[in-house]
Amino acid sequence: MPVWLREHRWRQTADAVYLSLPVRGLRVTPANIFCTDRYLKVSIPPFLFEAILYAAIDDTNSTAKIGNGIIFFTLYKKEAAMWDSLTLVNANKEKLQYLRENAVLKAHEKAKEEAEAKKVTKQEHRKCALEATMKLEEAERKRIEDLKETERQKVTKELELWKKQQEDAEKQKRVQKEGELDQEVEQLKEKKKEKMNKTRIPNEGASKTGLKATKGCHGSHSMFSENLKEEQLPAPRSAATIKINFTSRVFPTALRESRVAEEEEWLRKQAEARRTLSADLSELEDLKEEEKNPDWLKDKGNKMFAMGNYLAAVNAYNLAVRLNSKLPLLYLNRAACHLKLRNLHKAIEDSSKALELLTPPVPDNENARVKAYVRRGTAFCQLELYTEGLQDYEAALKIDPKRKTVEKDAEKIRHLIQGTMQDS
Repeated sequence: MPVWLREHRWRQTADAVYLSLPVRGLRVTPANIFCTDRYLKVSIPPFLFEAILYAAIDDTNSTAKIGNGIIFFTLYKKEAAMWDSLTLVNANKEKLQYLRENAVLKAHEKAKEEAEAKKVTKQEHRKCALEATMKLEEAERKRIEDLKETERQKVTKELELWKKQQEDAEKQKRVQKEGELDQEVEQLKEKKKEKMNKTRIPNEGASKTGLKATKGCHGSHSMFSENLKEEQLPAPRSAATIKINFTSRVFPTALRESRVAEEEEWLRKQAEARRTLSADLSELEDLKEEEKNPDWLKDKGNKMFAMGNYLAAVNAYNLAVRLNSKLPLLYLNRAACHLKLRNLHKAIEDSSKALELLTPPVPDNENARVKAYVRRGTAFCQLELYTEGLQDYEAALKIDPKRKTVEKDAEKIRHLIQGTMQDS
């Protein structure tokens, strides 16, 4: 049986009722107080205070203060009027029971409405947060694409400039060779003239002696004249320059035997390698011989990663990439470090670069391609880009369907995407 708390004091104005309830020696919390527009209850087992109010109050704005062994209620009236008493007098048990049940029912409905309102508000906040995140991710993705486009244009301009320099060098070499050829032709002409002059001088002397001999004998004159005709040399050929036109080519093969697309790719890679080797040479000169070996740096980065020193591993991979930017395992291992350090965008960039270098797809690089897709998919999922992450996991499963862990992770991502769609 409950112990009823009968002692209380109250006073009123036209707008409010002020009620004080002594609870000395009792521990009271807000959970012990229950109030509706017509019903007030304070339950501190085994003690109980209950009041069916004379008229309706505004239970939303009414307050209860707990302190110094007293609960002080401030109950605001819905209609300004003076009450004859605090509680309803001369009411039968059925009416009192009805008022209690009605108060409890209203409290449940109010609590349900507040819960629904909180749920709707939470969903709206979550939706706004998701939209804001998507906008940020879209802006970041656009920034990355712009950086890629700017870098591509820069490389294209450098390649065109390099081609122009090569063409100018070829033209200069061709002009120089033509000048050297003309000089050689002139030297040959001079040598032939000198040789002709040497051969003509003794012939002239022989012809003079022959003429003297003919004065004495006419028969001998005809014999010497025939000998002179036989000894005369033919006239030298006229010199000329033969011009040969060749197709302008950077590569040694003929244009009909070349593959233009592959050659353009080779030129781009050569320009990139030349730019990489010429950058920061002053810093690389201070390194030891083993520190200039990308494979040694890769092994060092792997050891640092195994020890949990991810920043040191990233530094080792960075130096290895500067020395040789064509090793896909360097980007793949650095992506794993960025995942540990929560550098998710850098992990996506390194995984994408590794996939670019792991071409063409062959059985020897299947394992590396699977790791690249999984690491990039993991970074996407941690950025809550579940659709892109699921695409990378499915690409990894196409390469190696036997990866059970990858299949389980992909299934989890599908459930997350379905849950997000249902919430939205």
